[in-house]
Amino acid sequence: IMGDSGATGALTRRRRATLAAGKGADLLPMNGRSAAVHNSRCSRYDARVKLKKCGLFHPFIHLIYCRSCHKTQESLLSSASGYNNYRGILNWCVVMLVRHKYGVLVDPIQVISLFLNDSYSWPACLVIVSNMFILVALYTERQLSKGSFTELVGFLVHCINLAIMLTFPAAVVLLVPSMTPVGGAVVLGTYTILFLKLYSYKDVNMWCREQSTVKAKTLARSLSCKSQTRVFYPGNLTIRDIYYFVSAPTLCYELNFPRSPNIRIGFLLRRLLEMLFFTQLLVGLTQQWMIPIIQSSMKPLEDMDLSRMTERLLRLAVPNHLLWLMFFYGFFHSSMNFTAELLRFGDREFYKDWWCVNSETVTYFWQNWNIPVHKWCLRHFYRPLLRRGFSKMVSQSAVFFLSAFFHEYLVSVPLRMFRLWAFMGMMAQLPLAWFVGRFLRGNYSNAAVWISLIIGQPFAILMYVHDYYVLTNECMLVGFY
Repeated sequence: IMGDSGATGALTRRRRATLAAGKGADLLPMNGRSAAVHNSRCSRYDARVKLKKCGLFHPFIHLIYCRSCHKTQESLLSSASGYNNYRGILNWCVVMLVRHKYGVLVDPIQVISLFLNDSYSWPACLVIVSNMFILVALYTERQLSKGSFTELVGFLVHCINLAIMLTFPAAVVLLVPSMTPVGGAVVLGTYTILFLKLYSYKDVNMWCREQSTVKAKTLARSLSCKSQTRVFYPGNLTIRDIYYFVSAPTLCYELNFPRSPNIRIGFLLRRLLEMLFFTQLLVGLTQQWMIPIIQSSMKPLEDMDLSRMTERLLRLAVPNHLLWLMFFYGFFHSSMNFTAELLRFGDREFYKDWWCVNSETVTYFWQNWNIPVHKWCLRHFYRPLLRRGFSKMVSQSAVFFLSAFFHEYLVSVPLRMFRLWAFMGMMAQLPLAWFVGRFLRGNYSNAAVWISLIIGQPFAILMYVHDYYVLTNECMLVGFY
């Protein structure tokens, strides 16, 4: 649990540089240290001392089994977390009020149903086919554990499997005319998540093979919790284990995930109702609020009327940002907590307080708004680059480049056009982060982060919609003639 509801006095929170976690520091509770955590650390220290005397301690094994990237904790927006720092929302309100005076009232006359005319059989089939890639990864790891595959052969099989995971669904989306943009986006999103999960699955099992099985078992047993059954390599290479990981709301694989003691039916039902409510709300507001603004923006974009383009951008900024906030809550809090509760997955830290006054830099926002992706990048991409001798600046730039690639992949392929707006938008975060961190402080930097979110997203949306509109009209004209 991230906070103690019985604590008195003002709870102060300090910023933590997440990328400094490469030093191996444990994640601390957000609102104070409990005696249980202190005792746990003491016991782990004693265990390390004993293992050193026996000659069984190895720092890399300690990294795998001790420095776990998951622990049992509640999400910040859950009432049980004890979190109450929402001061950053004030800056958001100020920015939104400034945008409001430019005119954001839209008369939702048209109710448009987008992308619902075509059959969705292709997306369903592609999601079913994704099971083949899961089984190939499991089969490869089993062969590696038995010595039937050499490390080189196993690495090549994994690379081919992961490469096909990205190219195969993209080819189907591009070549099948009946595949809608919404269906294509769902398919590619599913395959992207599975790609990141299986990459983590490959890495963790490789780390386990690099160590002696006897030493790994001895260390894990010495630090195990009596109330939880431990799994040791290669006992984790089972159908049940890999499908639990694929279904769990995390991208980072572990042999032993933290588990909650039971399923809270009331909590589960509340999250389910939230999911249904926000889904209906998102669809309704998109149809009746955003689409009319986007449609009215096509003429100014075609005429390159700068003043009207700016006015349309400001009008689109408010509904787009509100929808983004509702999507954040509905996905990262409601749906992921629903899945975690159903699977008794203990680590509920899917996001941190990116909205508060601590979010004074663009880097802080990207490190805290999507914790599953941030953990994956830190564990499987950023730290490995540092260990290979790359500088922090180069490693951070590589992380943004990878994120930019997947953003473009998830937008351009479903729309069947390549404009690189999403890619350039993500790469532009690097100079923006430098500027905000160098020249702005306090509320000004926090407001700058909000403005970049409020203005940047609708600008990219307008660019993509305009290009899609032009491309569609050109195709209709070519077909007509």
